[in-house]
Amino acid sequence: MEKLFEKTINSEEIYNGRVFIITRDNVELSNGYKTIREVVHHKGGVVIASEKDGKILMVKQFRYPTKEVLYELPAGKLDKEEEEILDAAKRELEEETGHTANTWEPLGFIWTSPGFCSEKLYLFKASDLTQTHQHLDEGEVLDYIAIDREEVFKMVKDGRINDSKTISALMKAYKL
Repeated sequence: MEKLFEKTINSEEIYNGRVFIITRDNVELSNGYKTIREVVHHKGGVVIASEKDGKILMVKQFRYPTKEVLYELPAGKLDKEEEEILDAAKRELEEETGHTANTWEPLGFIWTSPGFCSEKLYLFKASDLTQTHQHLDEGEVLDYIAIDREEVFKMVKDGRINDSKTISALMKAYKL
């Protein structure tokens, strides 16, 4: 018998919002102990590392929960029914940076906060870029910027970039 597991006894939806659902689950651990797990259920998303002329395409945006402007790689949630993951990555790159890519390399995925959240982000590296035009979602305000690759790496090291999805995708894309 598997030693590490948790059995759901029952689950109650306590919030159903635009971006996620929260449940309160009664569970039994593998040692027989019973406890409560509060889980944020999220559809997941995509993160894209891309580079043009030695510059990494980034976005700067105010993030309300942190009350700060953050430097991030282009990213977005899987919000369209039946949308393929790669199609979501293509959509987000063009929406946020005004670029398309001819070459796409999947870099795996990360769990953002597996202690309480089911959000799974799929990471990609995009190359051979063509400039089109940026078309942000309604309610989305951000600045697209291209930053020298070495400067981006310095920004991670000195703490100017603290976004975990960005750091993870950079690590996988550029083998830092």
